[in-house]
Amino acid sequence: MKDLTAKEEEIMRYFWDNGPLFVRQLVQMHPEPKPHFNTLSTYVRALEEKGFLSHESFGATYRYFSLVGETDYKNQTLRQVVKKYFDNSYLSVVSSLIKEEALSVEEVRKLLDEVGESDTKKS
Repeated sequence: MKDLTAKEEEIMRYFWDNGPLFVRQLVQMHPEPKPHFNTLSTYVRALEEKGFLSHESFGATYRYFSLVGETDYKNQTLRQVVKKYFDNSYLSVVSSLIKEEALSVEEVRKLLDEVGESDTKKS
């Protein structure tokens, strides 16, 4: 899966939150100042080339839809971050979060309990 720029990810959020859209609908959904139709159209075509969107024809216009779900994208992005910055070690991620006090030991215990419960239910 290819990386998205911040703007491409922002546009993908509209598709993840709203489903299939025409570019003119994207323009309408954007806050002021609204981007130009051609600007959004360029981003949408780039997202299609990257394999994130596809389209269906409605006469002379296209309605675009997501090919990659938000959860799949988030999970892939997380895997890339763990690989790049934490030597592919999720343990290093958790350790770093604890050291930075972004995650307390109590929260880790709660997480372990939840994972343990999930494993028990699968058995």
